[in-house]
Amino acid sequence: MKRTLLFTLFALAGTAAHAADVAAPVKEIMAEAQNGWSENPVGEPRDYFDDERLKRIYSQDFVRVYKDATRFPAFEDGDSPLDYDPIVSGQDSCSLKDVKIVPAAPVTGRADVAVTFDNISCLEDPGDRKPAELHFIVVEENGHPVIDDILRGGEQGSLKGELAAIAAQGAQ
Repeated sequence: MKRTLLFTLFALAGTAAHAADVAAPVKEIMAEAQNGWSENPVGEPRDYFDDERLKRIYSQDFVRVYKDATRFPAFEDGDSPLDYDPIVSGQDSCSLKDVKIVPAAPVTGRADVAVTFDNISCLEDPGDRKPAELHFIVVEENGHPVIDDILRGGEQGSLKGELAAIAAQGAQ
């Protein structure tokens, strides 16, 4: 009886620890966004998609699509295919406040990690803008959770889809 109970407790603890790991790459990106948009950033902000991160916290498929898109940079003197910050969905933002990261349980190898934050609190007239909501799609590769896509509201939709469209358009 004690052995069965102990095994059950260890199994539940392992499941809870694994579920917490699903949000790890998302937390890293959101911490970078918070620091980068802070009025007092700590150190030099890093690109969400620098080479080290691409190897470590993004899926192989995302990396392939991203690298295809980088052949067509948004600016002549740059290497990013994007001309805006894909996390705050714009070129301007307030410091990020009230960041909430809520991972859902994985379903068929994919977890939806919902992120909400306020990046409009400093605007005098935010117009019809509302606090942001993103959905990071996280999959497991080589035993580690990695970001496979970032879904944004409205017309922006899938970041991976946008990158694929940039690559396709640039190749024409």
